[in-house]
Amino acid sequence: MAKELKQLVKLQIPAGKANPAPPIGTVLGPTGVNMQDFCSQFNEQTKKDMGMIIPCEISIYTDRSFSFILKSPPASFLIKQALNLKSGSARSHTDKVGTITQAQLEEIVKTKMADLSANDIEAGVKIIAGTARSMGVTVEG
Repeated sequence: MAKELKQLVKLQIPAGKANPAPPIGTVLGPTGVNMQDFCSQFNEQTKKDMGMIIPCEISIYTDRSFSFILKSPPASFLIKQALNLKSGSARSHTDKVGTITQAQLEEIVKTKMADLSANDIEAGVKIIAGTARSMGVTVEG
């Protein structure tokens, strides 16, 4: 018999650093899920990506069991990482914080392709370039 889905929870957690403290404990506590189980499974699956932020979609079932899907890091995180930025610009249209090349955009698209709604690399580059511009990053080309 198939398990009945009770709740779907989305979190963004640093890779390999999940623990039962907030924000994870605050979100998963009321659901009755074994947080230590989730944290150890998440950390095991993400230890190779240390230092990255990993979005995670947790399906919680009525019997308190769970399953989760890992997504690729947010585009803004990957852009900041590629350009060694601490943060994007508060006023993205007037204050520019860096310049990103087409090659860097393509690398980010390759990392995120599974989670993008793009059919090919060029469409993906346009999506990521839009994110970069909204962060105050100048896009070359």
